Amino acid sequence: MRPAFRARREASPQIREIGRRDFLRRLDALLATYEAAMLPPPGQMPGRHMIMERHTGYPAFRAFVAERSRSVVGFSYGFHGESGQWWHDVVRAELVKIGGEEHARHWLDDTWEVAELHVHPAAQGLGLGRGLITSLCAGRPERTVVLSTLDAQTPARNLYRSLGLVDLLTDFRFPGGGPAYAVMGAEFPLSSRRE
Repeated sequence: MRPAFRARREASPQIREIGRRDFLRRLDALLATYEAAMLPPPGQMPGRHMIMERHTGYPAFRAFVAERSRSVVGFSYGFHGESGQWWHDVVRAELVKIGGEEHARHWLDDTWEVAELHVHPAAQGLGLGRGLITSLCAGRPERTVVLSTLDAQTPARNLYRSLGLVDLLTDFRFPGGGPAYAVMGAEFPLSSRRE
């Protein structure tokens, strides 16, 4: 006997690029995904909103969302890194300190900075992180890509390694406190091996 109804299969999330205007319009939904994925300390979200809003004005800003039934379940964005950007300047100073000016120039003088990449916990394990970062980095003219991630053995860190990113800094703490981060980088194009 067949059931009188069929269970509806939930649609697979789709990844698509969004422009600055759409990014800003959807910023609250993006921040909800960020909050679910990162569990930031109370009070951090208003500042995060301002930071992400400011990033849309950076050179070559580009963003992607993963959506399921028009709801955001993941997102990534980046921009061309340059002097005068807070993250860029903080990381450059540390790279100079540990490896010299040439080391810092190699990684940061012509770089694509992946500012954020988050997947809602309910949508993790579906390959969305890989899809978001490879979409974000596809066809970039910069020589290198850099990002920061929690300095722990996480699925995100393993994903970045599988794409060829290596540790540039570990146990690094950004000014203002917070957890230890790893700063990772690779030369373009990204590796396509899977782990």
